Amino acid sequence: MNNFLSALWAETLKARRSKVPLFTTLGFLILPLVSGLFMIILKDPERAKDLGIISVKAQLVGGVADWPSFFGMLKMGIGIVGLILFAIITAWVFGREFSDHTVKELLALPTTRRTIVSAKFVLVFLWLMGLALFIFVIALGIGAAIDIPGWSPSLAWLSFWSLLLIAFLTVMLMPVVAWIASGGRGYLPPLGWAFLSMVLAQIATVMGWGEWFPWAIPGLLSDFSGTQSEPLGIQSYLMVLMVFLIGVAATFVWWQKADQTR
Repeated sequence: MNNFLSALWAETLKARRSKVPLFTTLGFLILPLVSGLFMIILKDPERAKDLGIISVKAQLVGGVADWPSFFGMLKMGIGIVGLILFAIITAWVFGREFSDHTVKELLALPTTRRTIVSAKFVLVFLWLMGLALFIFVIALGIGAAIDIPGWSPSLAWLSFWSLLLIAFLTVMLMPVVAWIASGGRGYLPPLGWAFLSMVLAQIATVMGWGEWFPWAIPGLLSDFSGTQSEPLGIQSYLMVLMVFLIGVAATFVWWQKADQTR
């Protein structure tokens, strides 16, 4: 346990001393800010008419200016854009050792590889879920400042847990990114996979196979437009769980068995 806590503390220090937390937080702030901008436009389309096509897009995407739509846009952002932003953080945590050429020094420490990988996974989980919580709190402040209608404590509570579930399912897809970052020895392969998975998720959704494609499931769960006529079945969650277990196992096996001489 002491070795694990030391490894986790070391990974936390690496993250704290880098600029990645700042940049990723700023990237996630785009979600509530853009959602708030759409709400401002929808509240008073006449005042926003000078924005031209932006007003039309807001009406198509957001519908009406109220708290249900605001929370819906936020959840949709987490479910779709989160695939990329979460992958950036995961790729950095698992790929930086190779890009910085410090992996040999890391593995020379009197700490098992299993402990190092476990610490990285725990850091990724806490980091990503913490960002989701942070974004929700910021969104509450933005919505209150805009003074959009339709607020209720029950709606906020339900949206909170729904957003956490979407974020959690997205996080469960990240071990595959960790495995690709480890096997690819850097950032580019996992980032390439992140963009490819997002495109494939959109294709699977359009083709009607989204509930069977794990990377499409967070986006389907976040749908607030009414196009998702039925709730997701248990098979969707089992697919995500399967991908999570495969990704975790593959990452541990790779770090345990791979030659780290480079």
